[in-house]
Amino acid sequence: MSVLSAHEVQVVFNQGEPEEVEAIRRISFELEKGETLAIVGPSGCGKSTLFNAIAGLIEPSAGSVFVEGRRVDRAIGHVGYMLQKDLLLPWRSVLDNILLGLEVRGAVTTTDRERVLDMVRRYGLAGFENAKPSQLSGGMRQRVAFMRTLAIDPGVILLDEPFSALDFQTRLVLQAEVMEVIRERGKSVILVTHDIGEAITMADRIIVLTNRPAEVKSVHRIDLQASERNPIKLRSSEKFNQLFQTIWSELGIQIGAMRNNSEPVTASLE
Repeated sequence: MSVLSAHEVQVVFNQGEPEEVEAIRRISFELEKGETLAIVGPSGCGKSTLFNAIAGLIEPSAGSVFVEGRRVDRAIGHVGYMLQKDLLLPWRSVLDNILLGLEVRGAVTTTDRERVLDMVRRYGLAGFENAKPSQLSGGMRQRVAFMRTLAIDPGVILLDEPFSALDFQTRLVLQAEVMEVIRERGKSVILVTHDIGEAITMADRIIVLTNRPAEVKSVHRIDLQASERNPIKLRSSEKFNQLFQTIWSELGIQIGAMRNNSEPVTASLE
């Protein structure tokens, strides 16, 4: 059963003007209930534009997006959206930052506060309920941002490069933690990432986009059991390496393109 569907979505900026730019061209896909879908593509291909269309922050030039059977034509709180930056309010405590989305929606009940406090304790921030963001590490801040997204209990969660600003070790730890929470709560998730390894580790399916204007180039189903999804161990598996190389090849990334007087060299993992 799909909880989100995109039908022939197209986004054109400055339509009809000399500086017209087609960012997205006829993209269609569905997100199943409880599924994590990763979207990867070359830098600047339009991944974030697609996210903004799904979130209702921009209106598609053509096509449509439906979330839980409801057509998206504006931002109406139908998704939880976690950005690259945590955007925590520095004057608010951990608890109050997590409650922010609920406050925007209306009054925060005692039950809401207890539920959020339970999340804080279960997801590694016990004892930091009253700490300010300046007292937290980067990984802790991202945990708070993720809990803020979970607190509103959205049907669909959008993760836009959520770990890109973190160091490699912290990124791997948070990938595992967030993946566990998502599966525990049965959430439906779309993840945009430049990190192919992250996509393979966290997703049930991966959509590979072309260069701008973005179209769907390929779709890969990730045939991995939960026990195989350890972000560290997975990277040494043959299945991981084969899929990594396939997607890298499909992205057509060139290494050496900026060298003077030399031909671009296609990256190889061999």
